[in-house]
Amino acid sequence: MKLKLMVILTIWMTFASNLIYAQLKNAIISGHIADADGKTFDLATVALFTIKDSVLVKTSFTQADGKFSFPGIGPGVYQIRASAMGYANYRSAILQVDGSGNHIDLPEIKLTVISKNLKEVNITAQKAFVEHKIDRTVINVDALISNAGTSALDVLGKSPGVSVDQNGLISLKGKQGVTIFIDGKPTYLSGADLEAYLRAIPSSSLDQLEIMTNPPAKYDASGNGGVINIKTKKGSIRGFNGGLNLSLSQGKMTRSLNSMNLNFRNSKFNYFANLSYNRNNSFTDLDLNRTYKNSDGSPASYFNQNSYIKRNTNAYNIKAGADYYQSDQTTWGVVLTGMLRNGGDSNNNTSNLFNSSRQLDSIITAKNINKIDFKNGAVNLNYRHQFAKKGQEITADADYLRYKNQTDQLYDNASFFADGRAKSNDILTGFLPSNIDIYSLKTDYSDELKNEWKFAAGLKKSYTKTDNIANYFYTLNEVTKPDYDKSNHFLYKENINAAYVNINKDYKMIAIQAGLRAENTISNGHQLGNLLKPDSSFKRSYTGLFPTLYVLYKLDTAGNHKIGLNYGRRIDRPYYQDLNPFVSPLDKFTYYVGNPFLKPSYTQSLELSHSYKNRYTTTLSYSNSKDDVNETIEILNGKYFSRPANIGRKIVKSLSFNGTFDPLKWLNINLYSELTNLTSKSDFYTGKLNTSGTYVYVSSILKLTIGDGWDGELNGNYRSKLRDAQFVMSSLWLANAAVQKKISKKATLKLSINDIFYSSIYKGVINNLALTEANWINKGDSRRAVLSFSYRFGKDFSTPAKHEGTGAESEKSRVRN
Repeated sequence: MKLKLMVILTIWMTFASNLIYAQLKNAIISGHIADADGKTFDLATVALFTIKDSVLVKTSFTQADGKFSFPGIGPGVYQIRASAMGYANYRSAILQVDGSGNHIDLPEIKLTVISKNLKEVNITAQKAFVEHKIDRTVINVDALISNAGTSALDVLGKSPGVSVDQNGLISLKGKQGVTIFIDGKPTYLSGADLEAYLRAIPSSSLDQLEIMTNPPAKYDASGNGGVINIKTKKGSIRGFNGGLNLSLSQGKMTRSLNSMNLNFRNSKFNYFANLSYNRNNSFTDLDLNRTYKNSDGSPASYFNQNSYIKRNTNAYNIKAGADYYQSDQTTWGVVLTGMLRNGGDSNNNTSNLFNSSRQLDSIITAKNINKIDFKNGAVNLNYRHQFAKKGQEITADADYLRYKNQTDQLYDNASFFADGRAKSNDILTGFLPSNIDIYSLKTDYSDELKNEWKFAAGLKKSYTKTDNIANYFYTLNEVTKPDYDKSNHFLYKENINAAYVNINKDYKMIAIQAGLRAENTISNGHQLGNLLKPDSSFKRSYTGLFPTLYVLYKLDTAGNHKIGLNYGRRIDRPYYQDLNPFVSPLDKFTYYVGNPFLKPSYTQSLELSHSYKNRYTTTLSYSNSKDDVNETIEILNGKYFSRPANIGRKIVKSLSFNGTFDPLKWLNINLYSELTNLTSKSDFYTGKLNTSGTYVYVSSILKLTIGDGWDGELNGNYRSKLRDAQFVMSSLWLANAAVQKKISKKATLKLSINDIFYSSIYKGVINNLALTEANWINKGDSRRAVLSFSYRFGKDFSTPAKHEGTGAESEKSRVRN
């Protein structure tokens, strides 16, 4: 009954919210911004305020020709305010909108240059939390107070349609296989490495998230779940300027995320740097319960295990670079990035084994220690040239990335009889060096054709090689021997060649964008073997075509109602380490196993959307994946083996609504709701797998303008029970609160409390196990108070253009620990 009620409410909110505002009669306010010399402004901030209460109604940015427009403005008295870095703020005369629906075209607005300290620059308009574009949804990170003092992974978890589970696995509208980019570059990471990487990036260094369920042809075709591009903050003004962000997070354990960004720019050079330090102390309290059965279904034995995993890591990040403006049309740039992460985790593990009558049979304790030394370095060289012809541009990027990881493991296991007498003791030690080298070359060309058609094309070539070694040693009765069953050496090489074309045009009532990408992949894997395991290798070569299409149609001349349609085909290549056939123990009863026989999976996606005034968007989406890669669980001789495998067919159907409401002048509400059905069909270890489940997800953000420099925020989310392939996850909810005080125009203090009721506890059941039932409960250090302080400093002047593009768009997201 509860599920039916939630479904009805979700559908009602989806459609009713659009109809409420449909009867309003509105006007259009438009204008044009230039400087004192008549040069037009690109991306100047323009805001529309009410005169009576100075309430922000809408905000926008000027186009390349300096034009802006505010459609759908109801009757009232308004004022236009415009600002741009290095220029004095502008306020228009009073504008009277009488409700007749007329088009108000303002006289040209001219901004004048200033050269003063930041304290004299007053920027009044703030970006909206969510912005919708034809091929992506943009999230402005600083729009949420509660994002302060958190990590990039936490920011992702608060974004509409994005879910992050207890293992850091990211999904988008129910689909896994999401590719993560940072500043247009893939992270090349996955699994535990990606989770640790994103946790080490402070939210204070982030500017925007670009969420693309169906990315355009310019992006690599990898990632069946879509692409999330994390854009970091960059210096955009001349002179010396920067910012300092400090935070302290206290739960049961203490964390600290701190960052500083610096920028110096003159007429010919721009130098920039982002530095951060992250001290992460956290824990996982995990309970696993298994019931082993006889062939007749009666209980054979019981297994209960508790693992308390304590993590302590230090992470240091740097991003530094320089741009040389050879001329107004040509820019050369270099960017260096790096991360050092060291620390590890300790796992105090207790396993209780019971007989069929639930009487204790034996106890096994383990003290498992992992020491991790992770290093990542990258260099990007980039070039941009704008031709004299409008819209004609060429860019080029060359990238090299290296990941080096050394993990040392010590598993000390002790067995006891039920009465506590010692039975045996053994030690397993492991030394796991891993190196990944990635090379990438990329070029893009764009041009404006006749009849205002825009054309883009590009080429890319990437080469990746990985070298993974696992040396294990088993010690029993003080005698140490090599463990050849777990030891291994795996080499992998991959070459991807890609090309794409893209065209788009904006008509008066319709916008069209179409693209086609071709990718050829050649891969080689080689397992060197040892005294017990034979040498083996594989080679694969395949080519795919990946079309994309976007259509956006205005149902009225004001553009209040818009219908969007998009289609795309994508590929999800296996993570590099998933192809590695290593057997990695997590404890004496649980193992992770790679799968060199994984095939790439292919997904076709279709989305239909309706938006009203760019504030209320309803989306109906469908995707069909072949050979989707999922985690699978197999029980063999009482041991638990987790390995990636291809699921024959996976279908995701979703209905979602995202809306922004202003019921009161001091209250802004963002609501996201989603109704999703997941269906999986495949051959499986225990026969046929055929599962289907529907869940509801709702998130809401309430932003409160208190006054006198104070702002508040309440946000939370709820997800009903979810079934995906083998796994059934219980319902989950959490609530957060935050408040901020602007101490001055340069300094801000923020306080937030996350997971106030400590309700973010993950529970679930694992199905389709041979003669076994299994469930889990996972608790973490999720209830935390975060205190953060931010300070801006420096001077600002006018801004030249720079090249923001980079290469290597997908490989970085495929490194897995």
